[in-house]
Amino acid sequence: MKASNFSRRSFLEKTAIAGAAGIIGISALSSCKKQKTAEELGLPPLDDRAPDGKVLRAGLVGCGNRGTGAALNFMDAGPNLELVALADVFDDKVQDCRKKLKQYKIEIRDENCFTGFDAYKKLLEVDLDIVLLATPPKFRPEHLNACIQANKHVFMEKPACVDPVGARSIMASSKKAEALGLTIITGTQRRHQRDYIETYKQVANGAIGEITSARAFWMQNHVWFRTREEGWNDMEYMIRNWNNFCWLCGDHILDTHVHNIDVINWFVGTHPESAVGFGGRGRRLTGDQYDFFSIDFHFGKGLFSHSFSRQIDGCANGMGEFIMGTEGYTNCQNTIYNPDGTVKWEYEYPKDKNGKSTNVVKISPYVQEHIHLVTAIRTNKPVQEAERTAISTLTAIMGRTAAYTGNKVTWEEMMSSAEVLGPEIIEMGSVDMDFPVPIPGIQHKA
Repeated sequence: MKASNFSRRSFLEKTAIAGAAGIIGISALSSCKKQKTAEELGLPPLDDRAPDGKVLRAGLVGCGNRGTGAALNFMDAGPNLELVALADVFDDKVQDCRKKLKQYKIEIRDENCFTGFDAYKKLLEVDLDIVLLATPPKFRPEHLNACIQANKHVFMEKPACVDPVGARSIMASSKKAEALGLTIITGTQRRHQRDYIETYKQVANGAIGEITSARAFWMQNHVWFRTREEGWNDMEYMIRNWNNFCWLCGDHILDTHVHNIDVINWFVGTHPESAVGFGGRGRRLTGDQYDFFSIDFHFGKGLFSHSFSRQIDGCANGMGEFIMGTEGYTNCQNTIYNPDGTVKWEYEYPKDKNGKSTNVVKISPYVQEHIHLVTAIRTNKPVQEAERTAISTLTAIMGRTAAYTGNKVTWEEMMSSAEVLGPEIIEMGSVDMDFPVPIPGIQHKA
């Protein structure tokens, strides 16, 4: 079985805030213009807990750390919630997840634990209302499609996919879910984070004037990798080491930086029209990914966003977003500034017993996502977040492709690209692991 048929080298062919004490400087932002409400802006309700209702039964697909965390976040969202089934390619992942859940008095029966590449299909045969999808993103489009075909509500982690074909599949599943009255909530937690939401609300109501430029960044040390163990075949090694292989995670511009890219798309109100960028690899020891990306996204009408990410040890780190406007700028999370840099508005966090700011929102956004999910189901007001997450993921793919190829890449090219990453057949065994790291351009002549 060969996994070297990547097409990436030739892709062109083929709120009012619940729990906040208030906001500072609101009078400076007031105007005669009618302010849009949270509902008019499409913002999620910010309840501290989902309403009660009939028992909702959930199954988890992908039992790693993020999946286990998502399961616990779901259980914290409200009353009458049950986690009843687990699925993962590997049995040790299932058993480890069971052990962690047991510490919280969550017991999963043996007959509801499934392993193998078809484990998600077996899980869907259990009596479930909701499926939590937290596998490596390569598998997300297939899993989401199966869940919607089975008439299940879904929590889906980000990124939505790893390639353009996968992005379009997610978009199609979103439309099917909408027609069926199903809810899909995604793991874009900043869109469920109370300080980000209130800051967005201020910006959408004109706090910084007309948006003129933006930047987004995620710079950190190299993340985890697994040393190959005796007995692991090629496929097992790659899946256990999934965030080091582009076909499984999409490179770190998707795996992590997509959060920042999504925030810029959210605040600007659309996706970029094109991208030009570069990147490279010099420090990594495993996989086939880049160490850094620097992308210039063009949203049209002269609006550009500089988007950069890096995973190298021993460097200056930081992450966040900035949006510049004609009347000020914002860090998107909690502060709006005047053009001269003075503070125009700040989000006010809850205070501790000593009256000091906690600097954290009242409800974790990781739990708030699931409160939104359960609330949408129990109030019979379906919510669709899959398409917008697919759009942000495809934005990141456009940036990745620009860096890999050295070409200007357009949104239209992404939407028509036949690029599919990974082996044609995914099964345990030997795989051609000759993944050439992309080098853009051509060698100059001496």
